[in-house]
Amino acid sequence: MLSRKTFALAAAIPALGLASLAMADDHEPVESDRALVILTSDSLYTQGMAMILSNAMQQQGTELNILLCDGAGELAVEGYASPETIATPPANPAGEVVPETLLGMLMNHGANVEVCAIFLPNTDHEAADLKAGVGVAAPGPIAEMMRDPAIPVYSF
Repeated sequence: MLSRKTFALAAAIPALGLASLAMADDHEPVESDRALVILTSDSLYTQGMAMILSNAMQQQGTELNILLCDGAGELAVEGYASPETIATPPANPAGEVVPETLLGMLMNHGANVEVCAIFLPNTDHEAADLKAGVGVAAPGPIAEMMRDPAIPVYSF
């Protein structure tokens, strides 16, 4: 049975915008200072929510690494425009936004953004088509982050 303290913490995590919390070996929550966000969805709402949550984590002090694969890789292409805008949540009324604008905000505040290694070879895009500051991920370093228990991995 969960203690009231544990239950209250579990209930608070979603309200905190999915703050980057990891569980230590003793099951006490500890703040992680890094996170890996893997975004593959081409869904406008999924992309938007992934960017909103990533911005919230970054504002709370998390160093972000963002890997864009599959349909989400298009967000990294210079000149890409989402087909429509999305409304932001009432708690953060920024108005109408698009995921690529939110991605740019993350990059402006230090997020490391890369497309997956197979994105360019499987599209008509070349490295020169990527936005300034976007790299091409090497599998080794991404695998290291995924294996590191101190780095939470979020997949959308």
